[in-house]
Amino acid sequence: MEEYILTLDQGTSSSRALLVGKDGQAVDLAQREFTQFYPKPGWVEHDPMEILNSQLAVIEEVLQKSKVSINQIAGVTITNQRETVVFWDHQTGKPVYPAIVWQDQRTASWCQKMKETPLATLVKEKTGLVLDSYFSASKMKWVLEEVPEAADLLKKGRLRSGTIDAWLIYKLSDKFHFTDSTNASRTMLWNIHSKDWDKDLCEKFNIPQEILPEVKDSMSHFCELIILDKRVPLVAVAGDQQAALFGQLCFRDGDVKNTYGTGCFTLMNVGDAPVSSKGKLLSTVAWSRDGAYKYAVEGSVFIAGAAIQWLRDGLRIIDYSDESEFHANKTNANEVVVVPAFAGLGAPYWDMKAKGAIFGLTRDSGKSEIIKATLQSLAFQTKDLIDAMQEEGGMTITKLRVDGGASSNDWLMQFQADMLNSLVERPKNVESTAMGVSFMGGMVLNWWTEKTLLEQESKTTVFEPRMDHSDRDQLYNNWHKAVQRTLDWDE
Repeated sequence: MEEYILTLDQGTSSSRALLVGKDGQAVDLAQREFTQFYPKPGWVEHDPMEILNSQLAVIEEVLQKSKVSINQIAGVTITNQRETVVFWDHQTGKPVYPAIVWQDQRTASWCQKMKETPLATLVKEKTGLVLDSYFSASKMKWVLEEVPEAADLLKKGRLRSGTIDAWLIYKLSDKFHFTDSTNASRTMLWNIHSKDWDKDLCEKFNIPQEILPEVKDSMSHFCELIILDKRVPLVAVAGDQQAALFGQLCFRDGDVKNTYGTGCFTLMNVGDAPVSSKGKLLSTVAWSRDGAYKYAVEGSVFIAGAAIQWLRDGLRIIDYSDESEFHANKTNANEVVVVPAFAGLGAPYWDMKAKGAIFGLTRDSGKSEIIKATLQSLAFQTKDLIDAMQEEGGMTITKLRVDGGASSNDWLMQFQADMLNSLVERPKNVESTAMGVSFMGGMVLNWWTEKTLLEQESKTTVFEPRMDHSDRDQLYNNWHKAVQRTLDWDE
């Protein structure tokens, strides 16, 4: 009987299920979008039960499509949108409040006030993160203060909280309350040096440790999940960007990948010890196994693929995301600059007050110019991150490995190579997030090692820089001028 790994890929806009065989190749995929809620300006929420049900639906779908039985699943793995927070009643299993999404800015003003206090320094030193509403802790603090049911359940000892992975594990198991080290390292509550929930930080944010999940290594036997009435071992869990780093086979120190998803996330493997960023990058856990940790330096762009969705759903100037490549090829104009700061700006700016803007419009500017400029903004923001990494690390990056939905856009990948003046390498299978945590699970099951995964690495498409340096400099300077004019918009 052939065996497979079933990977649950719970993202910001959709839930997916992927089957991977022992040859390390994806067999089949199912995907289902779920509702995005925007109850107030800057607020972003999900329905935890809709997330769960969409995940269950794609599990059934992928098994039916592939004609694979649940009895053939050797192990399950989970990768998930990070920082998004769920609270639930341990007794009933019901959510207490909608999931507060990583993009949500309801706590931005509080975080901004705290940036000039010792708490910001404490967060940076202990967690490797910056004090920002992007991360989980301030969202958790808000729920505990603003949702009466949460406060009531806390008094009764029934309140539980966690990121999306913890929610799925709880609902799909015998109420186990687990997370992994990569997700824990994104909460602003977990100490990446001592490798545990930090008592001081929990007290500062007024978050009781007893509501937080137990932290396990990314690659380990977590528990058994009950899927279609069958008990299957959960063998790996990782936040989506760390999973993508693994999926891009960035096992060596200095290896770099960029994922073009809802946001845009650049990670560099820095080895066995965390590297403290001198600037505004993040230090985070890359993965862990048997108590041994790998760390990464990360830069986070909040709005990337979401900007393309905005063209489709907000401005309605495209019907499908794939149309953006056609429009980018249609015009030679480069005067328009789009800064998609719809949720503030992430690294290296970390400005929660920044607002989105379009600059350089003239009478002959049309939808093609706006679409092209929106695509260019993804490459500009990635260059911001890579430049910061090169400056801090004192090294020159000659190759960027890419994945995620927008990486399938050839025009964007060529423009990215031009902006970086380096090679951009895209694997045949751009599902690096789901494949990465599948690889982790396969290693726990002794299907593969890092060496065998590198040996079976699939063919890649390579984009080489071809833009004149003066044109590159002019475009990038215009981008920086535009960004500067969006900063501190509320001031």
